Amino acid sequence: MTKSFEIVFNVQLECEACVESVSQALSPLGGISKYDIDLKNNLVTTEGSIPPSEIVKAIQGTGKDAIIRGTGQPNSAAVCILESFSPNDISHPVKGLARIVSVGDNDLVIDLTVNGLTKGIYYPSIRSNGNLSQGALSTGRLFYELSPVEVDSPADISTTINSLGAFTPRENEPLYSGQGFLQANLSINDLIGRSIILSRLKDETAPDSLCGVIARSAGVWENDKSVCSCSGKTVWQERVDALHRGVRL
Repeated sequence: MTKSFEIVFNVQLECEACVESVSQALSPLGGISKYDIDLKNNLVTTEGSIPPSEIVKAIQGTGKDAIIRGTGQPNSAAVCILESFSPNDISHPVKGLARIVSVGDNDLVIDLTVNGLTKGIYYPSIRSNGNLSQGALSTGRLFYELSPVEVDSPADISTTINSLGAFTPRENEPLYSGQGFLQANLSINDLIGRSIILSRLKDETAPDSLCGVIARSAGVWENDKSVCSCSGKTVWQERVDALHRGVRL
């Protein structure tokens, strides 16, 4: 059983009706032991063993968006954006996102979501390095094998994303999405700078595998900025940029 961990989200809350709407969305979710909705600071905090992506989807179902601002304890979280290096995907290379949280000594949970793929079983694994010069083919030997993920749900292509031109399905090709809540007997420090690949081939790196470098991300309450010091953009402006790249959760 997955151990409990805390997550902080930014949610644009305007009034008590917004608070009630988000509360009604969170209450039925199994795996959440408690939550707090802070109207003044536009924050939602949850504690439980449910994948972060499930909570984001539940909040988005109210018509509000949610940005994950921190997960787990300090120095206990990481993230990996999975991209396609295929020439066919130049206009929409981002296909997935892995959020990684340490819930104990050598005990990680990985919330993996992918979208815009052909239907089937995919095999995620952690590779020895983060060299993406040749896509997945240059990421080195297998470091840790993860459980397979089934991609069989209709692709989640929202009006918002389409309006930004971030995701256009190939003509006459049905595309699908998938989600896996995976576990690994590793620590966050074992992962930083390595890569994750997602291959259609078991025990083999397919040339068209998705891949991305694992980077450290903020723990709970470590990221309270509302404006990026580098770009000068608010978190919501950066959210639009992320949507444009295909990062939705």
